[in-house]
Amino acid sequence: MTLANHWFTEQDERTGTALSLRLGAHVHGEQTPYQRIDIYETDTFGHLMTIDGCTMLSTRDNFLYHEMMSHPVLNVHPCPKRVAIIGGGDCGTLNEVLKHGEVESAIQIEIDERVTRLAERYFPELCARNDDPRAEFFFGDGIQWMKDAAPGSLDVVIIDSTDPVGPAEGLFGKQFYIDVLRALGEGGLMVQQSESPLLHLDLIRDMHAAMREAGFAQTHLLHFPQPIYPSGWWSATMACTRAATLEERLDARAIAALETRYYNASTHRAAFALPGYVREVLDAI
Repeated sequence: MTLANHWFTEQDERTGTALSLRLGAHVHGEQTPYQRIDIYETDTFGHLMTIDGCTMLSTRDNFLYHEMMSHPVLNVHPCPKRVAIIGGGDCGTLNEVLKHGEVESAIQIEIDERVTRLAERYFPELCARNDDPRAEFFFGDGIQWMKDAAPGSLDVVIIDSTDPVGPAEGLFGKQFYIDVLRALGEGGLMVQQSESPLLHLDLIRDMHAAMREAGFAQTHLLHFPQPIYPSGWWSATMACTRAATLEERLDARAIAALETRYYNASTHRAAFALPGYVREVLDAI
């Protein structure tokens, strides 16, 4: 990360890329026991949250990520009643999950409570459903929480984590996926953010391989635009406990009632349509 002439720049030396946003004020900064969190005002993207110098979310474009991390998996599962979100401290994914009336309980497991408290202050729109009686918050280690989860106690697990470094590194391994699989009930689904299909295809391949080695019957990649993340193109990986169709179960009226800005029946189907070079890599696993 560099700050010069009122610009925030996140540089990725490994991929030789960078993202820049013109800044206004630096409105908050703190070092928590886990990471450095900063909040900036920007000229065109509203508030920007960074963690350890990496962009996490902005007011302008976060809906793309949060909608695609939640609605496709919930729309594929036949009856998603019990949902766990690992990470997701900004509450944006939780907010989208709770738009589904069939969800009876949704617990957010976030290691750093300060992410949530700062989201409540600077991104209040993402926290609009935090008082929903179906919502529960646990501030602690998501890896240990999943180890302790009762077998078959969940329908959907959403892993809304940072990059696979630091506190999030253990969320990308085979043992963690084994624990998730055990906690899922019959027909359960897991979805995890899986970085850029353009810049991080090796990671995506390794994630799919590890999920299948852990015992998941199928894995599927879905992709969507995300301007403030490296390459501007992002993905999530869905893992199924048994063979599943990826077709949306909700009708057009039910999807419209979710009041989404990006997600709809067409973007649901398009998200699972893979470019040839991506499909070639995943088919070879």
